[in-house]
Amino acid sequence: MWLNELYHHLNPIIVQIGPLAIRWYGLAYVVGLALAAVVIYRVARRWNLGLTSDDVTSVIIAIAFGLIIGARLFYVVFYGDGYYLQHPLKVFATYEGGMSFHGGLVGAIVGGSLACRKLRISIPTMCDLAVIGAPVGLFFGRCANFINGELWGKPTSLPWGVMFDDAGGGMVYRHPSQLYEALLEGVVLFLVLFALSRKANPPRPQGTFLGTFLLGYGTFRFLIEFVRLPDKQVGYLLGTNWLTMGQCLSIPLVVAGVAILVLSRRARRQQVGKLDEAGAPAA
Repeated sequence: MWLNELYHHLNPIIVQIGPLAIRWYGLAYVVGLALAAVVIYRVARRWNLGLTSDDVTSVIIAIAFGLIIGARLFYVVFYGDGYYLQHPLKVFATYEGGMSFHGGLVGAIVGGSLACRKLRISIPTMCDLAVIGAPVGLFFGRCANFINGELWGKPTSLPWGVMFDDAGGGMVYRHPSQLYEALLEGVVLFLVLFALSRKANPPRPQGTFLGTFLLGYGTFRFLIEFVRLPDKQVGYLLGTNWLTMGQCLSIPLVVAGVAILVLSRRARRQQVGKLDEAGAPAA
């Protein structure tokens, strides 16, 4: 079990000075957002959208705030199972983990949209740009989940099984489901979206990339949930031994992704950058 050996040599804390600790979990957010910004800027430049590095930076900062707030709130509401009502200060303990991708997506869209409105940037186009970079952040986030030893999978006899410290159930090797998600939601989804962004000139219509991202992420997440244990405070839903909260929240993403792709194909609106006061593409 070579991956198990690697896991047990990893420390969630990179460096600690007194009470101040720098953790891989926090660094993953910073690095993921920074690299996503680079991807967004480079794709926008290839599409000749006229967006500056300051534009992209401002939107990314707004996305970051929305992502963190939305991810934490969704986790507290949908996965907390009353725990945070009894321990309200723990809502702010994000360093312990407990972030929902689905909430982060909603928060990122809201935060990014507010910034786009202020900067007069096309929201649909920025959504398409943002989801091309998003899998980069997902990759680092899932790797950080692995280092933290959280969100582990079901027991397995596969040679890459890992014995997580806090999983309970005795000395059991489990699926490193965090790394499955890093591979599918991160690497595979990024390669698909990035390839789509390069294959057409002019670029594919607004909504193409957002729809593909939602469809791809929702599908991958739904499938991976079959080998990932649900949060113990929530468990399986509707009396089943397989349906999880993650799957329930992923189904709407798949439906939304398909709907957006259909509408995008029908409308065929071109990608635009800056808008004038009337909301039309700036000259």
